[in-house]
Amino acid sequence: MYTGRNEQDSLIHVGNRQLNALSLNEMVESLSVGGFILYARHAEATVGRDQPNLHLQDCSTQRNLSDTGRRQAITYGQVLRDLRIPVVYPVLSSPFCRNVETAALAFGSDYVQIDPLWVQVYNLSTNLNQMQQNQLLNQLQTKFESIPQQGTNQVIIGHSFPANIGLGPISNMGTVVIQPHGQGYGFEIVARLSLEQLTQLSDGK
Repeated sequence: MYTGRNEQDSLIHVGNRQLNALSLNEMVESLSVGGFILYARHAEATVGRDQPNLHLQDCSTQRNLSDTGRRQAITYGQVLRDLRIPVVYPVLSSPFCRNVETAALAFGSDYVQIDPLWVQVYNLSTNLNQMQQNQLLNQLQTKFESIPQQGTNQVIIGHSFPANIGLGPISNMGTVVIQPHGQGYGFEIVARLSLEQLTQLSDGK
């Protein structure tokens, strides 16, 4: 599916479609060559809650990773290494504590860069009007059109999208594989992979 800026099928219209353009094994082979964006939701975060006075620098005001979530994050990084999927550093992360911890456990804290833009995905679940929502989606689309450094893949640890908006719902530590076509030329969603699917592929190596 092509999602160019001049096409009706932009990020604003992608929604919650389930795309499986490639088999899992073909997907891993393609990822080993590079050129993709791996947009992953943070790991399970069921400790605490996002409070009305939420402050991004104060984890006590946010929902945080559970022990299961920490294990998921460690597994995610190990699976990508086991599958020999090249990742460009730094890995980008939303500034929420659950995202930063996910990225640090998966890839190491020295290889994580906080990018405030990804808070916008979280904001899509708030009370926005259609114009505000579309403005945020257009900002995100620009990022999804950016081609990674040759021979690598860009990992982003973000948030799930609301149903029928943007990339749609994403499971804990699930990954949407995006093939960018360059600024102004759109992008393609080529796979949606759960952590379980990635782990099975790694176990089969």
